[in-house]
Amino acid sequence: MSFFGFGQSAEIDIILDGAATRRTAEVKTEDGKKERLFLFFDGESLTGKVNITLKRPGYKLEHQGIKIEFLGQIELYYDRGNQHEFTSLVKELARPGELHHNTSYDFDFNQVEKPYEVYTGTNVKLRYFLRVTVVRRLTDVVKEVDLAVHTLSSYPEMNSSIKMEVGIEDSLHIEFEYNKSKYHLKDVIVGKIYFLLVRIKIRHMEIAIIRRETTGSGPNVFNENETIAKYEIMDGSPVRGESIPIRVFLAGYDLTPTMRDINKKFSVRYYLNLVLVDEEERRYFKQQEITLWRKGDRIRKSLQMAPVPVTTPTNGESDQVQAFEKIPTPVNEEPSLENSPTEEPAPNPAPSEEIPRVESSAEGVSTEDA
Repeated sequence: MSFFGFGQSAEIDIILDGAATRRTAEVKTEDGKKERLFLFFDGESLTGKVNITLKRPGYKLEHQGIKIEFLGQIELYYDRGNQHEFTSLVKELARPGELHHNTSYDFDFNQVEKPYEVYTGTNVKLRYFLRVTVVRRLTDVVKEVDLAVHTLSSYPEMNSSIKMEVGIEDSLHIEFEYNKSKYHLKDVIVGKIYFLLVRIKIRHMEIAIIRRETTGSGPNVFNENETIAKYEIMDGSPVRGESIPIRVFLAGYDLTPTMRDINKKFSVRYYLNLVLVDEEERRYFKQQEITLWRKGDRIRKSLQMAPVPVTTPTNGESDQVQAFEKIPTPVNEEPSLENSPTEEPAPNPAPSEEIPRVESSAEGVSTEDA
């Protein structure tokens, strides 16, 4: 790391307490790679040491003070000059003076609030980090260490199924159903598609998980859609009364919890996109938002067996053994798919239609052209 002239005479290290046993988590970087960072949760304390090692013994290091900060920061890529801090804690490690030998400073941020989860997206980055600053007359010397933060949720009290009938008047009526509307990140999406009316020749049907990142506000809103996973769930034309099962495993995909209006800067939402393609390459789609949440990992502790007392037989009675039980320790508006970067357009792309929701018979059925 560059220390702007100070780096040749000293090194700064930030050592976290319990680093040898602390869990780590993979965090995506801006260039698409992944790095492992120490994992923390909301309300957890941060303690450790800051070590300053002088490379040239006998030389003194003059400074105007040494401090350590814990920061939570949101950076919008189109406005990189402005970092929006939502958490900022400062501890003074040393007053202005001189260092004549290697020095260590203890630091302690007690029960730190970490309201949001780390996130690196297409247009925005949310990060937590520790920053040590050695204030000097010419140029401040800075050392930063990034941290991973996960937000845990409990099982939602209300988690109703999703059931909807959609269709195109006199051509196609289908009913789709998903078993839940809220899924944890390692859950399984289970559902079915039921064909009530089929008068168009369908070639195949697929379902995709779409992540929609929204940044900015007012007239400066940017939406980015990313296809996380895509499955073909039917090949060939269905008949009336046919039912197609759906089963999508979320584990293994790069997913985050749903994030809504984070510090009034950005949102991340997830959608299930159901797409039907007919023999003329026309695409009919319907999107349904789902909520994703992170469930805490269950830590399995070893079972402890209580001692088994043995009674001594008396009066001719047989041996009796009393056993104890084991007690465990407690996006932009969704584009037509022919315009989506994940789809390969046909030589002569046909129009795409979003499947409108079927209203009551008294109101009739509406048709929307994409």
